[in-house]
Amino acid sequence: MAETNGYTRFFPYEEPYNNQREAMDRIYNAFARGQDVLFEGACGTGKTLSSLVPALEYAREEDKTVVITTNVHQQMRQFVAEARAITKEEPIRAAVFRGKGSMCHIDVGFEECQVLRDNTYEVVDAERDKAELEERQRELLEQAQDGDEQAADARSTVMDELEVVEERVEGLDEQNTCEYYYNNLVGDNDDFYSWLYDDVRTPDDIYEYAEQQQLCGYELLKDGMEGVDLVVCNYHHLLDPMIREQFFRWLGREPEDVITIFDEAHNVEDTAREHATRTLTENTLDSALDELQDSDDARSEPAFNVIAAFRRALESTYEESFGVGSEARRASASSSGQRPRVDREAVGDNWEDVSITNEGRRDDLTLAFLQEYTGKGIDTELDLAVHLGRELDEEYEEAYKNGETTTREECQTLQAATFVQDFMDESTELGQYPVVSVRRDEATDEVYGRAELYTCIPREVTEELFSEVYATVLMSATLRPFDVIGDVLGLEEPVELAYGLQFPEGNRRTFAVESPALFASERDDPETQETIAGVLRDAVEFTAGNTLLFFPSYAEAERYYDRLERETGPGGLDANLYRDEPGISVEERRQQFVADENAAMFTSLWATLAEGVSFDGDDARTVVVVGVPYPHLDDRMDAVQDAYDRAFADRSGRDSGWEYAVEIPTIRKTRQALGRVIRSPEDFGVRVLVDKRYTAAGEREMGKYSVRETFPVEERDEMLDIAPEKLKFAMLNFFTDNDAWTGDPPTP
Repeated sequence: MAETNGYTRFFPYEEPYNNQREAMDRIYNAFARGQDVLFEGACGTGKTLSSLVPALEYAREEDKTVVITTNVHQQMRQFVAEARAITKEEPIRAAVFRGKGSMCHIDVGFEECQVLRDNTYEVVDAERDKAELEERQRELLEQAQDGDEQAADARSTVMDELEVVEERVEGLDEQNTCEYYYNNLVGDNDDFYSWLYDDVRTPDDIYEYAEQQQLCGYELLKDGMEGVDLVVCNYHHLLDPMIREQFFRWLGREPEDVITIFDEAHNVEDTAREHATRTLTENTLDSALDELQDSDDARSEPAFNVIAAFRRALESTYEESFGVGSEARRASASSSGQRPRVDREAVGDNWEDVSITNEGRRDDLTLAFLQEYTGKGIDTELDLAVHLGRELDEEYEEAYKNGETTTREECQTLQAATFVQDFMDESTELGQYPVVSVRRDEATDEVYGRAELYTCIPREVTEELFSEVYATVLMSATLRPFDVIGDVLGLEEPVELAYGLQFPEGNRRTFAVESPALFASERDDPETQETIAGVLRDAVEFTAGNTLLFFPSYAEAERYYDRLERETGPGGLDANLYRDEPGISVEERRQQFVADENAAMFTSLWATLAEGVSFDGDDARTVVVVGVPYPHLDDRMDAVQDAYDRAFADRSGRDSGWEYAVEIPTIRKTRQALGRVIRSPEDFGVRVLVDKRYTAAGEREMGKYSVRETFPVEERDEMLDIAPEKLKFAMLNFFTDNDAWTGDPPTP
């Protein structure tokens, strides 16, 4: 390293990239002021070290802990590699954390693990008491044999205590315990911790080591996290409020002593929604009703009454979407224009939403519940159901603890009643959207339903986190516009950093093809399809290497795969075509593709390959994005747009709902896809956007339908508008200039 003073001691390589030193300076200064940071950096910016190095230095100076998190497995491996490089230069204590389920040696759930851990601790505690009393009585016996009468009296008391403890130990032998955790408690774990912090160990490393020693590596890791400098973990450790509280306790830190770094932070919005969303399936309702029928508690009858009414309401609501239900309600739905029909036979094993929205009044599920319910009052009976559920849950835990059951049963009544209570109390609040979904049970082939409270505004989850911790860095290659991400996630006056591609401009071209605008209504037009197929044919043929092609959906990817596949062979398109599709191993297909030298991969922009997966060097030379791949616009997305309109309308002059919820996230996905190629200073390649809405001409002609303005200005400046028939010439010239052809180039 060029310097060893200040935070550069944590920089593990010779010299920072261009702009990396500036980014580290600005992030360190932001920490000194207690500010959050929004950091967009293209591939090659060195975002991880730019954030991690100043964070570690500031944490070392101010006695804080750094937590870096991602939802992408490849990035987790990258963090481990960077941490290992750092600790060779400046030793740090680092822990890599993963969920309990993937590290459990006996494969039990969270609730069972809690009981087993408590039971095991109780057993060990009792055995320790027994050992101490036995040792004490032996000492007193020796003293009594030497004539000490007081020792004899004291020994008599100790023997009485010992008898009680022995009975306790015998009783505890009947309880369910965990042998692995038992070994943690009775053994000397110094060797484990010496091994753990001698390097940066992955969860798989810990699992393997612990399995060999018959220890619980997960619990040892938790117990040994206090005092670490750096923790690598998944999003859910920070975005789930309950897990976060425990996580900070394991760290031995108050939130204000933690610096958090989120990688791939454009994904935080959707992940936060997932953590806040609550669901209740028809199966859980049925289990709750069975549970209540088996209970002789006086509260079981009113609890059964209110939960059964909600169960009937859920079923009648989705049945009406199939065209089943009362004539009066079907007529009402028809006249209001709500509830489009769902084909029962077409329902598969993925959840499919049923429209239950009503303009100006409560949703159909709530209305059906109010209509189905008769009794002493919904609130009263739900309170009774919740209280009974809590007591039943405690009974289940006690039964498992005492060895009366082999599994820790969860109280279905508590789950059902709590959800229904929340649904009735919160479904009209801003940002909460009630949903009904259906799916087919693979085992029974029956269709069943699910109620859901969907959280539209993610800042309801993230704002509390960002206000609690000392400071946060949100980093990604696609965060801008910063004001939008700041609004949506609830950041107050963050520092904003943005760095574009640092590699030579001559190594890349970005073409915006003036093809028809691929609105959904245009995609079936034969002339449009012929134009697009021609552009894709040229892109594949005139790429010196492999081509990635991203489409708005798997269906569109299949459409053009089929068209081009028919043209391959002697005298036709000289390329091997691959199609990514649901149910096929993405990694296996990716490896086949990158092992090829003249291949094209057809996939959806919303699939795994669009982000978090690198295609370095010869893995891919051209990436093509076809159309503006907006997500499916359904009631759920309408609800998000409406919530954003209401929450952010006074913060910008834009159409907040559409731009915040749909257009900007879609362009972020597009930019992520474009970033799959050109991954190093020596790399070169072509990015192609196929749709008039990306072009400057389209911006002039199409006004609000154009998306060019949604890209950052420096990316717009690199876009070269080109006619469909000219693309092949431009690509031929580019790859020729880069001496990329292994043989004779194709002839236009």
